[in-house]
Amino acid sequence: MQNNTSTPCGTSGCTAGDCSQCSSCTSAKTVPSLDPLTEQQVASETVYDGKIIRVTKDTAKLQNDALAIREVVHHPGGACVVPLTDQLEVLMVRQFRYPFGEVTLEIPAGKLEFGEDPKACAIRELSEEVGAAASQICSLGCLYPTPAYNKEVIHMYLATGLQLTQQHLDEDEFLDVVKIPLEKAIRLVMQNRIPDAKTQLALLKTIQIMNSPD
Repeated sequence: MQNNTSTPCGTSGCTAGDCSQCSSCTSAKTVPSLDPLTEQQVASETVYDGKIIRVTKDTAKLQNDALAIREVVHHPGGACVVPLTDQLEVLMVRQFRYPFGEVTLEIPAGKLEFGEDPKACAIRELSEEVGAAASQICSLGCLYPTPAYNKEVIHMYLATGLQLTQQHLDEDEFLDVVKIPLEKAIRLVMQNRIPDAKTQLALLKTIQIMNSPD
């Protein structure tokens, strides 16, 4: 039976709870701060409004009262998931990434709809991309991939108790599913053969969890 819990996945090191509720994941929203390094937005102009991202040209007031231009990419965020089998193998995907002109090796991931629950997105991508369902979904926290100019937040999950079903790819989505031992995936990360940031961090967190004492 699929319960999709956010409790620890049978391991002591797993982050309990849903990372969508933790302070670091919600801090991407504009909130007042008492930190002297805080920059105050005084103006904002939308310069591009696309299908996935919106770009604004903001004017910010610095701590010395000077004004600076900040170009900001607004993105609804995403969720990624490490599908880990009982044999400690990771279901990963090979897909072409247009901006880099190359095929990358990544864990399943997808874009959030505005207001969507990140765990629901991770469960959906797990089913769509690798054709799997999980009895347990464990939060691995979240990351800011490019905090200098991008407001995107990626929520990471570990999925265990896998049951293989069937892929449900989008019409414009093409990818290959590969099964890689977790230890080998970590070696690929350390050899810089997996450059994708979310995949690197989620895999490293997963191996830390698996190696944590009870």
